[in-house]
Amino acid sequence: MSDPTIIDGKKVSKQVQEQAAQRVEKIKQATGVTPCLVTVLVGSDPASITYTQMKRKRCEAVGMKSMKVELPTETTTDQLLAKIKELGDDPAIHGILLQHPVPSQIDERAAFEAIPASKDVDGVTIASFGAMAFDLPGFGCATPAGICDLIDAYDIDCTGKHAVVIGRSPILGKPMAMMLLARHATVTICHSRTVDLPSVVKQGDIVVAAVGIPNFVKGDWLKEGAIVLDAGYNPGNVGDCDYESCFPKSSMITPVPGGVGPTTIAALINQTSIGAARQLGLDPNNL
Repeated sequence: MSDPTIIDGKKVSKQVQEQAAQRVEKIKQATGVTPCLVTVLVGSDPASITYTQMKRKRCEAVGMKSMKVELPTETTTDQLLAKIKELGDDPAIHGILLQHPVPSQIDERAAFEAIPASKDVDGVTIASFGAMAFDLPGFGCATPAGICDLIDAYDIDCTGKHAVVIGRSPILGKPMAMMLLARHATVTICHSRTVDLPSVVKQGDIVVAAVGIPNFVKGDWLKEGAIVLDAGYNPGNVGDCDYESCFPKSSMITPVPGGVGPTTIAALINQTSIGAARQLGLDPNNL
């Protein structure tokens, strides 16, 4: 087998952001309105502060406005819901991102559901999941949407392939499975109660690792020539796959960092531009 292809997430994310920038410019020309993304952060978790800063910076890089709302750690669910409703009612705001996780006293699902579906550019609401699962206009969760951008950029044909998704979180594993199903893959979702996980993973032509455990997936679990998409990012800049052992068994593989990560933010930015177009009465596919 020839050397595996290392999937370049930085390159793909740049391409996606360039598309978003072009759409933003056309929106401005057509309407005089600058699309705007607001990031909502509750508390002062250093990693979350960094992530929201990165998202706002990327937003501004494509010509959009960015706005930040920072609430104290002791914020209640009701207070957060009221703030999200206020933002949702503001026509100058086109996308709302609630940085997660939120402090433990907050009902995170209720907070997500307070985001209007038209402004749910991070794809975290039940409405967005339903639209995506039924192949209707909506927004995909940002990380699975970013993975789909990688799939498209590298001309990976999912039709008839067996895709194994390891992890069933509502914002990664489950939507990823639905997106792969929409691409005509046969999909298996694995989780903590899957019996003999390595033997199930070994059936996968495409393997998506989304468990949040460093170096969890081993190379001897993989079918020869599998496509490995590592959605994990753990302390020490390592993914959910043991890269050294998985690399020689794969035909294509995402590195960590530099694989899935960059495309997550790019997908968020792109979906904000799409949401703005729709809210302003424009067809995003024609921009």
